[in-house]
Amino acid sequence: MNEVYEKLLKCYESFEKKISFRPELALILGSGLGDYADTMDVKETLDYRELEGFPISTVLGHKGRFVFGYAGGVPIVAMQGRVHYYEGYSVQDVVLPTRLMKLMGAKTLFLTNAAGGINPSFHAGDFMLITDHISSLVPSPLIGANIEELGTRFPDMSEVYSRRLRSIIEQSAAAEGVPLQRGVYIQTTGPNYETPAEIRAYGRLGADAVGMSTAVEAMAARHAGMEICGISCISNLAAGISANPLTHAEVQETADRVAPLFKRLVTRAISDIHKA
Repeated sequence: MNEVYEKLLKCYESFEKKISFRPELALILGSGLGDYADTMDVKETLDYRELEGFPISTVLGHKGRFVFGYAGGVPIVAMQGRVHYYEGYSVQDVVLPTRLMKLMGAKTLFLTNAAGGINPSFHAGDFMLITDHISSLVPSPLIGANIEELGTRFPDMSEVYSRRLRSIIEQSAAAEGVPLQRGVYIQTTGPNYETPAEIRAYGRLGADAVGMSTAVEAMAARHAGMEICGISCISNLAAGISANPLTHAEVQETADRVAPLFKRLVTRAISDIHKA
């Protein structure tokens, strides 16, 4: 058996022994946004350490657990703390949680992240609906033997972020009075922030926001047949655009400031997606 798939199945077996809840939607909570799970109608939780072979999140502020419950009346699984490539894990380990949530029953993946703004019209605290991504700077999670049980060898990526879900989220944002930017997200390896020259290059490539996650998760989910949407919280302006040195504390401060708007938008969007 494919080693990556075998590891995934072991994690799933651990999950099945501990959790009876079955989600319809998977939500990955980005840096500074993990407190959203505390607003859910929580039914069960599962620490990553309880799953055999599961990669452990090491980033400060990431709780490192699955939260199972309801948001907007919808059964969901939320990740409080994702795994990043820069933590030293293989890219296959980085996307293992995404694939596991697919096996749990989730058909939709809702990605969130904290990102640096490249688009000069963006401001710290804005929300950006992800319309597409650039993933060429990080290894593809699909390299290696294909997991036929999940998807095809050469999956199409012409519409990673579902037009249908994007339209629903735009309507949700309008109904809640939450301003929403739109743009392309580019993933870098991290953990260092980018240089001003790199940011200028990414802007020329067509990126509106930059971060250290999300794109590989979206690719794995697309490969596995999930429907995907994503929102970036523009936590700071990127290097060369911001006049100040970049810090993780700034990311957290911005996320805390916009948390009430984020909670309203995500809860409404999840509910509207479920009803559509």
